[in-house]
Amino acid sequence: MNILLLGSGGREYTLAWNMSQSPLCDQLYIAPGNAGTPTFGINVAINPNDFDHIAQFALENQVDMIVVGPEEPLVRGIVDYFKKDEKLKHIHLIGPAGQAALLEGSKAFAKRFMETYDIPTAAYQEFSSANIDEGLAYIATQTPPIVLKADGLAAGKGVLILDNIPEAQEAFKAMLGGKFGEAGSRVVIEQFLDGIEFSVFALTDGKSYQLLPVAKDYKRIGEGDVGLNTGGMGAISPVSFVDETLMEKVIQRIVEPTIKGIHKEGFDYKGFVFFGIIKVGNDPYVIEYNCRMGDPETEVVIPRLKNDLVALFQATMNGTLANQTIEIDTQAAATIMLVSGGYPEAYEKGKVIEGLNLATDSMLIHAGTKMEDGKVLTNGGRVMAITSMGKDFKAALEISKKNAQCIQFEGKNYRKDIGFDL
Repeated sequence: MNILLLGSGGREYTLAWNMSQSPLCDQLYIAPGNAGTPTFGINVAINPNDFDHIAQFALENQVDMIVVGPEEPLVRGIVDYFKKDEKLKHIHLIGPAGQAALLEGSKAFAKRFMETYDIPTAAYQEFSSANIDEGLAYIATQTPPIVLKADGLAAGKGVLILDNIPEAQEAFKAMLGGKFGEAGSRVVIEQFLDGIEFSVFALTDGKSYQLLPVAKDYKRIGEGDVGLNTGGMGAISPVSFVDETLMEKVIQRIVEPTIKGIHKEGFDYKGFVFFGIIKVGNDPYVIEYNCRMGDPETEVVIPRLKNDLVALFQATMNGTLANQTIEIDTQAAATIMLVSGGYPEAYEKGKVIEGLNLATDSMLIHAGTKMEDGKVLTNGGRVMAITSMGKDFKAALEISKKNAQCIQFEGKNYRKDIGFDL
């Protein structure tokens, strides 16, 4: 079959790597892709949010399946767009329809869903500019730290954790005043949960599901988990503290009620569910849902997955997902993200990347890169993920760190302490 993969990051590079190896994949297109993805298919200069252009390309190139990497096209309703058009509805899409994608697209929607289906999460209240005074009064009753979340998509920057009430009140007013644009038109104020986080991934057809390897990512820019939040500075899989007992609680209390809720609500959901989970004491709580694979967790989850992703997607579409068996490599995976100088704040693009040929025993996963005049240049904040395998994450991490030293570009920054808290 001909497959179109939407996206341009490290997640999409890694998905393309697996999918291109499938005997079921005749031609893989990546829109728009990056400097590394032509190794696996053909880059196509299409914005993932340009549904008309995607539809035209899909018809002209006899595309059978579209795999949606990032969240924005899903929340904007790309699945609905294809299903409503007679000429397009034969094309299978991996990803939920717009209503189901609100599990990621609206923090308040996700919280109400969890409340309905008795899924453990932090206590919360939601507010808008219409009841801002109630929100300020609610904050005054809370015990810091106080968590504020922009309701909508805010490019991973819409969550603030404040250490005192006056700061939280000022931040709350700024959010409702447009700090995060439309994403902050509603704000969720949430109880702070003190624990350690990890990521669980499921592929679902809306009724049954299969679990992928568990991972843990590191969001802060600075070593020791300090500084600003980023899209992710690295990840490891498996996660040492996620034992059978904890995983059983995750499945019984979180995964199965979520999938049952999706089915009961009648959501059109054929794709990935990401569960951002925090372990508090010995119990798991949901921090957030995503309606797609996480990044950079994909860069350690997919290399450990022995299955053919295209075969799993096909089973998701034809209702045989429950009959599949997930095979996982027993080796550990660790990834380090090389980022541009200044990231996650202002940074420059267009820096020449050198030394890629010197790195060995690692998977060099392009994220924010482009090809120009035969040279690989930086084209984003998160430039490249270096994923390695080993007997444990520490062994894998040593290989990644060695190769991180080989690759050079102006302003390069990375964390050397991924997994420091395990």
